[in-house]
Amino acid sequence: MATPHIESSLEDIAEVVLMPGDPLRAKYIAEKFLTDAKLINTVRNMFGYTGYYKDKRVTVFASGMGVPSIGIYSYELYKFYNVKKIIRIGTCGSFHKDIKVLDVILSTGVYCKSYFDQLLDNQDINYIEASHLLNQTIEKAANDAHISLKIGKTITSDVFDLYSDSEDVFKANFPGDDYLAVEMEAFGLFYIAKKLEREASCLMTVVDSFYDKRSLTSEEREKSLDQMITLALDAILL
Repeated sequence: MATPHIESSLEDIAEVVLMPGDPLRAKYIAEKFLTDAKLINTVRNMFGYTGYYKDKRVTVFASGMGVPSIGIYSYELYKFYNVKKIIRIGTCGSFHKDIKVLDVILSTGVYCKSYFDQLLDNQDINYIEASHLLNQTIEKAANDAHISLKIGKTITSDVFDLYSDSEDVFKANFPGDDYLAVEMEAFGLFYIAKKLEREASCLMTVVDSFYDKRSLTSEEREKSLDQMITLALDAILL
């Protein structure tokens, strides 16, 4: 079995998928955290791997950047490969004064001004929630590991926030100050999950902020991302 973007056989892909944006991060996760990891997709260099984390079978599959890209891969994984749950794991920026660089955020729902929903289903939806059950599982895993999560609403943007002319210009296009973070994929994932009656969540590590101007070393970035990755993996065991 194959789709236009995935060359894998049905049995190659687990029911639970971790989805980083970067294909090389998928490779990193497979090599560092999984046992018996097998490369199961190379189409367009969008790497996917299936292996085991503490005896739990899991697939790590890159999404690429932006709503259209994650929309393609999440749809095909849910629809044609019987995937039940996808946890997006990635990085984000923030313009919330209480959010700091290296905070880990769990999105409860996403606001987006994309036309994705209109073009796909003739819908006009600007806000969509994450899976409550999957989020509860991630929260429990965080509590068990004594990881402090920031939990709340987030924004999916078609524009990389650091390239906006100013904070005021960027924030003027969103509905309020209570959104914790900005990233570029979660709306597409949550929308497809709801459409196909599957589960989806989004975990993010903050790597840039309007209020916290720290520059991360490569070691700090890797360590913080490893914590988020481990949290997502531990959550799939529960």
